[in-house]
Amino acid sequence: MEKVALRQWNDSDLEPYAAMNADPEVMRYFPALLTQAESAASMERLRRAIDERGWGLWAVDVNGDFAGFTGLSVPSFSAHFAPCTEVGWRFRREFWGRGLACRAARRALAFGFESLKLPEIVSFTAAINVRSLKLMERLGLERDRNGDFDHPSIPEGHELRRHVLYRIKPANAH
Repeated sequence: MEKVALRQWNDSDLEPYAAMNADPEVMRYFPALLTQAESAASMERLRRAIDERGWGLWAVDVNGDFAGFTGLSVPSFSAHFAPCTEVGWRFRREFWGRGLACRAARRALAFGFESLKLPEIVSFTAAINVRSLKLMERLGLERDRNGDFDHPSIPEGHELRRHVLYRIKPANAH
């Protein structure tokens, strides 16, 4: 069994994090690839959020290798379902298909419900992102069919604009 750990970001994570954010397949359901500088700034924001709150989007370590990230965040845009806490993830392609994102996200959900005592956690993605939709369902999140929305930072008419909303309460987490 592969050892999966959620941890604070290390300087050594930048190279694989930037490569992940520049991989067109990994970033297929995001509006743009990130440059090295954008990844460095993003990683610093993620690290600072964990330092300030004690939680956030953690680096995921699999057998000593940086595999991606998962954790909890507070969306920065306004939406009908906010304020809220979201569970999210992104993994390097070589770590796909091994159940690692599911295992890591379960730990993030457990932290949210057990340590933070959150009454609910949401997740959302572009309506066409089938891999993430299936992961949300494996995690026990349920689609809120009345919650679908147009993501405010994605332009009108863009194929990624329409997003679906999933929700989970502590009793349904598994």
